[in-house]
Amino acid sequence: MKIKQQLQGMASYKPGMTPENVRASLGLEKIVKLSSNENPKGPSPKAIEAATKSLQQIFLYPDGYGLQLKQCLAAMHGMPVEQFILGNGSDEIILILCRALLQAGDNTVMPTPSFPQYRHNAMIEGAECREVELIQGAHALDAMAEAIDDSTKIVWICNPNNPTGVHISSEAFVAFMEKVPPHVLVVSDEAYIEYVTADDFPDSLALISKYPNLMVLRTFSKAYGLAGLRVGYGVASEALISQIDPAREPFNTSIPAHSAAIAALSDVNYLAETRNENAAIKATFRTFCESLGLTVYPSETNFVLVDFHAPADEVYNGLLHEGFIVRSGAALGFPSAVRITIGSEEDMAELSAAISRVLPTLTVGEEK
Repeated sequence: MKIKQQLQGMASYKPGMTPENVRASLGLEKIVKLSSNENPKGPSPKAIEAATKSLQQIFLYPDGYGLQLKQCLAAMHGMPVEQFILGNGSDEIILILCRALLQAGDNTVMPTPSFPQYRHNAMIEGAECREVELIQGAHALDAMAEAIDDSTKIVWICNPNNPTGVHISSEAFVAFMEKVPPHVLVVSDEAYIEYVTADDFPDSLALISKYPNLMVLRTFSKAYGLAGLRVGYGVASEALISQIDPAREPFNTSIPAHSAAIAALSDVNYLAETRNENAAIKATFRTFCESLGLTVYPSETNFVLVDFHAPADEVYNGLLHEGFIVRSGAALGFPSAVRITIGSEEDMAELSAAISRVLPTLTVGEEK
C-alpha cells in the first residue's frame, strides 16, 4: 500500500501523560494533572444529569445537524441557526476547513508556536504552511498579513494563543482584517473565550456580518468542562457554512454531547463561578511565580506559560516526581518554559510548594 506522501514522516498527536501512567511508573499515590487545560471544577451538574439521562437513547443515531444545540447557540449569540456548524471538538472543524479549502498548490498562514492542528491538517491536504514567529508570545499580525498572497486560502488566528495565553486586542484584530484580501478565510480560534477578562478582546461574532471571510471557532471542552464528550462549533456567514458542510462527516456529534452542551449553556451561574475562580487562582499563582523571579506570560486563559530560565524538561521531570503533570515547553517551542493549567486552589497551593522544592535543583540559565 502506498500512503499519501505528505503523511510519510508525520507524527500523530501526542497527548500528555495520564495520572495512571505516572502512578504506575513512579509509584506516587497522588497525581495532579495540569497539562491539558481542563476545567478542574468539571462540568455543570446540569450537564452531567442531561448526559446521563440521554444514555437511554444511545441506540439511536443523533440528529445529524444538531438542531437543538444550534438553536440554543443561535439564541445565545443572537444569530441565525444557519450560521453554525458543529464539530467533534473544534479540532474537527479545523479538519473540515482544511479538507474543504486546501489542496496542493495552496498555502495557509499561521502563527508559531501555536495550536499544532492547523499545520497538521493543512499538511495532510498538501498545502504549504507559512508559519510566522510570535513576538513575545503574541501574533506578529503585520508579518502574517505580509505572508498572504494569491495562493493563500486560510489564515489561522489563535486568540488567546495556545501555548502562551496572550490575546489580540479588538483594535489590532480589526486592523488585521482590513489587510486580508476577501478571497482568504480568517479563522479566529477562540477555545478559551469564556475565560477572557480583558476589556479589549474583539467581539468577533459581531464582525462576521462585516467580514464574510471570517470564521470563529469555539468549544465546550475548556470552561464548560466537556472535553471528554468532544463538541465544538464554528460560526460564519450562512454561505460559507453551507459550502463547507458537505465536508463534515454525518452524525459527527453524539446525543450525550448535544444534551450536555445544551444543559451547560443554561447554567450561566456555574460558568461565571468557573471564570471567577480561574481568574482569582491564576492571579495568586502568577504573583507567587514572579516572587521567585520566574517570567509568566500574560494569559487570558485557564493556563499560564512560565519561563523558569532552565531546561524545560528538567522542570517537567522535577515536578513530575512531585506528583504534578505539566506540559514541557520543549515540545511547544519554548525550551525553558512549562505550560501549567490552573487547577483548584488546593492543587495550586501544593504545586507552589513543589516548585519551591524543585527550583534549587534546576540548571538555571541553561536551555536545552
